[in-house]
Order: sequence, then C-alpha cells, then structure tokens
Amino acid sequence: METIIILVFVLGYLAITLEHNLKIDKLIPALVMMAICWALIALGLDHFTEWFDSSTHTLLENFGLLGHEEKLHLMEETLLHHLGKTAEILVFLLGAMTIVEIIDYFDGFATIKGFVKTKSKKRILWIFGFLAFFLSAIIDNLTATIVLISILQKLVSDKSVRIWYVGLIVIAANAGGAWSPIGDVTTTMLWIGKKVTTGHLFVYLFIPSLLCMLVPTFIASFLPAFKGNLENVEEDKNDKPKSKYSATMLYLGLGGIVSVPIFKTITHLPPYVGMMLALGVVAIFAELYSNSKFALSYDGDDCSEASDHEGHHSPVHASLAKIELPSILFFLGILMAVAALESLGILFGFATSLQDNMPMLGTELHHAGVSDLVVLLLGVGSAVIDNVPLVAASLGMFTEPIDNELWHFIAFSAGTGGSMLIIGSAAGVVAMGMEKIDFFWYLKKISWLALIGFLVGSIAFMFTRTIF
Repeated sequence: METIIILVFVLGYLAITLEHNLKIDKLIPALVMMAICWALIALGLDHFTEWFDSSTHTLLENFGLLGHEEKLHLMEETLLHHLGKTAEILVFLLGAMTIVEIIDYFDGFATIKGFVKTKSKKRILWIFGFLAFFLSAIIDNLTATIVLISILQKLVSDKSVRIWYVGLIVIAANAGGAWSPIGDVTTTMLWIGKKVTTGHLFVYLFIPSLLCMLVPTFIASFLPAFKGNLENVEEDKNDKPKSKYSATMLYLGLGGIVSVPIFKTITHLPPYVGMMLALGVVAIFAELYSNSKFALSYDGDDCSEASDHEGHHSPVHASLAKIELPSILFFLGILMAVAALESLGILFGFATSLQDNMPMLGTELHHAGVSDLVVLLLGVGSAVIDNVPLVAASLGMFTEPIDNELWHFIAFSAGTGGSMLIIGSAAGVVAMGMEKIDFFWYLKKISWLALIGFLVGSIAFMFTRTIF
C-alpha cells in the first residue's frame, strides 16, 4: 500500500511540474493527489505498522499493535493537526494577498515609479535590483515581481531590452524573499512551522541573499544590454495615481505587513493572528478613504472612474475578489499530500537514509548529520520542480531544533535556487507570462547569472554560520 501511495504522489508531482505541457492548472493534480493519498491511508490503515507523530517528531513503533478504532482515531487526530498547520499558512497568505490588493486598489504602487529619475540603463538596473530585493522581503517575491514589471513596462518600451531587466528582477526578488519570514512562501512555511525565527533569519541569510543579488547584477551591468541610455519614453497623462491617498495606503499596507513579525515576537501568537490584525487596520483606512469621495479632487474621466470605484464597491470586497485562490488551493493540496507521506514515516525513513549515505561537502552542519550537498541539491531541484513540496518534505524529513543552521540553509537554497530556470519560481513563472519570455532565452542569458549568485550566496552562508 505504501508503494501505491508513493506512486500516486510521484505521478501527481510529475503532473504539477508538467502543467504547461499538459495545460492543466497545477492545483488540480495537487488536490487529487492529496485526496487519493489520504483515502488510501484510510483504506489500508490496518496494514501499516508505523506512524509518525508530528507533534513529537518520533515514530510510534507500537502502531501495528493498535486496534482499528484506535488507529482510526489517531489518523483523524493527525489529519486535523496537519490541516491546522496548513490553515495557518493559508490564512496568513490570504491576509497578505488582500493587503497587497487593497494597496493596488488605491494605485499605491504607482508611487514607486517616482523613484526612477534617470535614463541610464545601468543605473536603472541597480535601482530595480535593490527595489526587487527589499520590496520582495516585505510583500513577497511574487507580488514584488508583478509590481516592478508593471512599472518597467512604462519605462522601457523596447521589449528586447526590458526582458533583460525582468530576468535580473527575478533573481533579485527571489534573493530578497529568502531572508524575510514574509518574503517567500517556503520561508513563511519554515517560520510558521517554528523552524526559523525572524532575527536569526536576518542574521544568517541577509548577507548571503544580498550577495546572491549583487554579484549577478554587478556582472550584468557590464553586458551590452545595459550600456547607454534608454530612449525617451513619453509620459502617459493617465499614469498619475487615481487617488490622493495612493502613497498613504502604500506605506500603511507595507507597514502593516512588516509589523506581523514584531507582533509575533511580542505576543508569541501564530503569525496569521498578526496578519489578520494588520488586514483589519488597513481595511479600516481603506473604507474611510473610499467613502470620502477622494475621486472628486480630480477632473474629467478620472473623476467618474474613481467615483464609480467608491460609489459601488467596497475596496475590501473588491480586493478579496481579486485574490488568487488557485494558489491557495494548490498549497492546500500539496501540503496535505506531503503530510500523508510524513504520517506514514516515509519521509523520516528517506531522511535517515540520506544522512547515512550522502557524503559531507565542506564543513558539517553543526549538530546535524545532514550534508550540505543535500541542501544544495534541494536548491537545484527547486529550479526544476516546485520548491513548496520540497520544503514541505524537508519539514517532515528532518528533526533539527528551531534556528538550526540546516533550516536557514534550506530557506536560502529553496528560495534562490529557483532562479536558475524561469519555471523554477513563482516570480519566474509570472515574469514569463507577463513578458512572454522564452524558456531557452532565459536558460542561455540569465540562468548562468542566477547560478553564480546561488553558489556565491551558498558559500557566504557556509562562512556566516560559523561566525554567529
């Protein structure tokens, strides 16, 4: 039965990685895989001899001696435990997505365009590199990529030049998301799973992540694509923010998201509680500003367009309607499917065999028998397949305590390794869609830069972990 469950997982995983070829959204195989895996566990419950207790991270060796009713009760408890942990992540992401959509409702991200005052291609590269790096740490790498590409489309008219910028934005955004607990889904999973803390995440990963962005950007600045100045781009008269509260909502929204780790540190409550508080505060101001007829301060068409916004739609309702629910359902499916493998002790056994058979590369992880090579391979693997299930699997495979170097290296490796292929990260996939970037163009022009950044950052981490 275990073999069949693993086969179902592998086939589902394969369907997820080939979603573009199969033309089936990856949430579908994720949900089907999750349901079938748990159904097989329920049907074959009496045949399993081992069960992994997620709360204590140990195998229940006497599981095979339990009666059917006891096993059934334990399975239900385990399923509820994993659903609760998964819900923490999903509710957190829903809150963050809604805040970002509220900012966008007020056209808050148009404020960022005002930061760019130069026509130099090289300077614009550095500006967008740093914007992507720090913005992704606040609003997550996927959203930061969407925002910056949207701004870039208004600044750089030549697509052959623009896609070079987009490639470097993907690298910078993934690097920026790795050192922040709210910057990348995988890092958020580790943070909510109580594997890393905000302070240690910054201390261990900020320098490696910064180098992962700086080195490729520095090398790229000498390439022909970034020499000279941009052609003059005519200012779009309709490009001004639709609301006088645009900047206010931008800073309020970003401040609300940034306050979540602080709230968790002070109260020791799960992060989703702080995110709900931040969403509530941002939503209050959104409703107040929306009801104050902000659009009447503008003339002409802008007035009628914005007044239609405030007259017929709540900004919170409009923002919730734009939430990307397929992503939320995908995370539900993949995390619960991985939980099925974890519950049977399959991941634990796999981790044990890895620790026994993989050679050490460089210095050992302190107090851990896990090879650096394993974590580096996880980073390379995240470029080929989705990094969410890889990190979800690592949560069930390894039992190292909170803030162990292993978890921080996994956060860096899974977060930045995906930059090596355009399909390897959410930021890359959305960039591919927005700019119609060819897979092989990215492979030839950008992948080597991403690989250099990944290796430099990994080496830097191996040094920083010995200092702190």
